[in-house]
Amino acid sequence: MNGYDLIAHCLKAEGVTWMPCFPANPLIEAAARVGIRPLVFRQERGAINAADGYSRQTRGQPVGVFASQSGPGVENSFGGIAQAWGEAVPLVFLPGGSGLGSYDVRPNFSAARNYASVTKLALSIDRSDRVGTQIRRAFHTARQGRPGPVLVEMHGDVLGQEVPEGAAERYRPSTTMRSVPSRGDIRDAVEALLNARRPVIWAGQGVLYADACAELRTFAELAQIPVITTMQGKSAFPDDHPLALGSANRTAPKAVFKWLGAADTVLAIGSGLTRTVFGLPIPDGKFLIHSNANAEDINKDYAADLGLVGDARLTLEAMIDELRARVGEDGRPEDTRTVEEIAATHREWLAEWAALLNSDEVPINPYRVIHEINRHVDHAGSVLTHDAGNPRDQIMPFYRASAPGGYIGWGKTTHLGYGIPLAIGAKMAHPDRFCLNFMGDLAFGHTGLELETAVRAGLPITTVVINNRTMGGYDEKMPVAMEQYGVGNQSGDYAGVAKALGARSIRINEPNRIGPALRSAMRANAEGQVAMIEIATRQETRFSTYPGLLTPA
Repeated sequence: MNGYDLIAHCLKAEGVTWMPCFPANPLIEAAARVGIRPLVFRQERGAINAADGYSRQTRGQPVGVFASQSGPGVENSFGGIAQAWGEAVPLVFLPGGSGLGSYDVRPNFSAARNYASVTKLALSIDRSDRVGTQIRRAFHTARQGRPGPVLVEMHGDVLGQEVPEGAAERYRPSTTMRSVPSRGDIRDAVEALLNARRPVIWAGQGVLYADACAELRTFAELAQIPVITTMQGKSAFPDDHPLALGSANRTAPKAVFKWLGAADTVLAIGSGLTRTVFGLPIPDGKFLIHSNANAEDINKDYAADLGLVGDARLTLEAMIDELRARVGEDGRPEDTRTVEEIAATHREWLAEWAALLNSDEVPINPYRVIHEINRHVDHAGSVLTHDAGNPRDQIMPFYRASAPGGYIGWGKTTHLGYGIPLAIGAKMAHPDRFCLNFMGDLAFGHTGLELETAVRAGLPITTVVINNRTMGGYDEKMPVAMEQYGVGNQSGDYAGVAKALGARSIRINEPNRIGPALRSAMRANAEGQVAMIEIATRQETRFSTYPGLLTPA
């Protein structure tokens, strides 16, 4: 057994069942020999993004892995790993190395050195007797605290050597360690929420990773506190719950803006509270309770009045126990006034958008597409994701995610084309669910060929491409370049591309055909066929945003 064989056995012990890869790496053959399915993608970023989508759906149990060749494979992988770093996704990246004698000699590329800024840990296996130790360390680090990618560089002149006898049998897989805040801090947090005039919960992706959605719902119901989920945390709390305000990107339902602006106390849990141009700011003047598994995220961008360092599920369990001890097993009586106010605000918001959501205009309005998706998919049995730019800002507020993991929200960094491989990874994790990604025409140009990967792999996903033949909003950002040179415009027969790649392909130009097309795609997926729907749409620059409500008079 050589080092590659040992790594394959270690991956098997860690629960790995498949390995996205591109294009060549000795680990691919070693993995296949132990029953791990290698799946070659069209390029490195697609493979990484698929491993990313898989990790999000499994909550890092198991962690997604990706293997690339040395040299150009490592260089081309940087964007995908940087995306996982920004989005806090646990991954293990296993690139080939140039060899101990030349890995730091130009033009050879040192993965361990160059990836240090976009990974939690960047290792290089330089001795055959350290293979198991380094792999265990990688899986451990990827999952602890704030999740993220870890790199383990594999040098052929080391991994090609024989490893000590019995090394595979001695390997012990890593386990996730969880912590809980002190009882005193839990008491202080619950007391502050009980004394608050208008509290709100801000729930992030960490609630999903901690598998704490049931605990979040229980605590919100016992305390009668409305809930906002972040874009990455969308689906951690059901959008159809009476206490659900919605999810917050820079666009959000009106209720999110209203409650965030008026709240006097905010419990942020499972969120790093990172300030980005793609998210809403928490206004000043709030009493902020910040709970996170990673202590470094607390007091990072916002001054916390009370910090709770710990796993989201354990923290919520402790808060539930403390709350029941104070107000009784059944919690507070239903706050009918708050529930009615939330419902009224949602009705008011949807009435303001009804004309666009039900629009019959041609080219089709993208909000009509979103409305039809909401009407036709089985929310509890689906996983939906968006792509970058306008599709993200348009669909995120309106899509109703009702089951944990039913929506993959992302956007702290915004690589176009992320949606297709995310859906492939989600389908690998949940073959019984309908997996759909909603994207623009420009995004399709980045990863559209990965539809062939889905076809080849037997992973039937559905892709909805809204094609307005331009970069949305760029006629305002660069008017001269657009007017004189049409610099942001594109063209192409994307449905034709999908058909040529082996997918069930549908092109529609009329709004009354959206529903039948979605039903056809769902039937195709159920029969094992990848589906793609290209919809001719108009450019839409209206978004669900109410900034004035964040700073009430």
